[in-house]
Amino acid sequence: MKVAVIGSTGYVGGRLVPELLAAGHEVRCLARNPARLAGVEWRPDVDVAVADVLDAASLDAALVGIEAVYFLVHAMGHAGDFEQTDRIGAENTRIAAEGAGVERIVYLGGLGDDDPDHLSPHLASRHEVGQVLAAGTIPVTELRAAVIIGSGSASFEMLRNLAEVLPAMICPRWVTKTKCQPIGIADVLAYLVAVIVEPAAAGRILEIGGPDVLTYRDMMDRYSALAGLRRRLIVPVPLLTPRLSSHWVNLVTPLPYGLARPLVDSLINDVVVRPERDIRNVIDHEPCSLDVAIERALVVVGDMTIKTSWMDSALTETPASPMPQDPDWAGGTMYQDVQEVASVASPADLFVAVSGVGGKRGWYVANSLWMLRGWLDKLIGGVGMRRGRRHPDDLRVGDALDFFRVEAYEPPSLLRLRAEMKVPGSAWLEWRLTDDGAGKAVLRQLARFHPRGVTGRAYWWVLLPIHKVIWKRLAERLVAAAEAATPTFTEAETPLR
Repeated sequence: MKVAVIGSTGYVGGRLVPELLAAGHEVRCLARNPARLAGVEWRPDVDVAVADVLDAASLDAALVGIEAVYFLVHAMGHAGDFEQTDRIGAENTRIAAEGAGVERIVYLGGLGDDDPDHLSPHLASRHEVGQVLAAGTIPVTELRAAVIIGSGSASFEMLRNLAEVLPAMICPRWVTKTKCQPIGIADVLAYLVAVIVEPAAAGRILEIGGPDVLTYRDMMDRYSALAGLRRRLIVPVPLLTPRLSSHWVNLVTPLPYGLARPLVDSLINDVVVRPERDIRNVIDHEPCSLDVAIERALVVVGDMTIKTSWMDSALTETPASPMPQDPDWAGGTMYQDVQEVASVASPADLFVAVSGVGGKRGWYVANSLWMLRGWLDKLIGGVGMRRGRRHPDDLRVGDALDFFRVEAYEPPSLLRLRAEMKVPGSAWLEWRLTDDGAGKAVLRQLARFHPRGVTGRAYWWVLLPIHKVIWKRLAERLVAAAEAATPTFTEAETPLR
């Protein structure tokens, strides 16, 4: 079919497009800012049209020749009256689709009671959008989901950060009372693709959820167990309002308040699939368990500000991977320090210096502190610094290098080391080299840290002052070594001064 995806730059839409292409559909992506699609690998395989659901004329032109439309946009987290914004967008889309002769609309909404008086403003608005889309002549398939579990999804990030950051927390009573039926992002995509060619799905509300029905506390316990965390102490109290809870979520997770508030509001309502609307009555697909969905997400968790690092890994081939369209906070908190130094040396000479770090050669600056860190690591059962390196100059992916391991090695442009010392989180040290066009090099050094819990965050901020000095001097002295036409300093201590 010739399919239009409204919301292709969003979390679900960006993952749906390649699934539609794989199913053999022709896809047109409607976007207010098509430049946001420039970096995705499936961009050459789709048609892109500039359109905005709040601009009726742009929709009229963009939907010409389209047989089916996916409506995957909403104004949650935006400033102003998001209910009115969503209402106008849905009405404009319905009218434009009717004018273009569209045969089917597929909409992803939210689970919850049909009575709007029993719903949060967010869920009531999601249901209203479905009603507006279905008010015309085109059959609408409305899928309703609760919490979507996938790396980078807002619901998963809230769950993950609450569990990781706080070993104990005071929570509103709904955390231990309200029932929820989460579903993995891969299963959401499977259902979205399947319903568009299923006649029995036309003109129906179908509810989607995984096999597990649990409370939010149960979900945090499941996450903690799978992430290797101790079971969190949760004390329910009647005093925390949704507003206060939303501010708390905003404080301890990467989610902004405007996004946290509607999510918290929605969790106050039971969101469970009803048998008469269960999509499995129509589509033959069994969704995975919550544990499997969380495990998939944990494999690829990462902040989208460093997506190139995760893109280098084979792990990104999994359907649950973070996508370039995901929000900046996808994957949670990632701290980083960036140092850039220009050099008169060539990229090749500079890479020789960079790839020669560690072992007997040392770390160019404050070697005594590096050795002390290695000694402390051994003391608590870590690998320490004694491993050295396999060869003083040659490296390959997988090599041990003091208390690091070589994760990426692409001469003469990239070296990335993953820390294997004992730290409350995950850490990387990376160097990227670029040519300035005149045969000279620019060194970009990145120290990255993904903290685990409160301890990880304290570790980063307590050590940041001395780390920043060391990292700055390290980048400068790597450049100095290359410019001196030798990748080495003496084995003697290079004082930090």
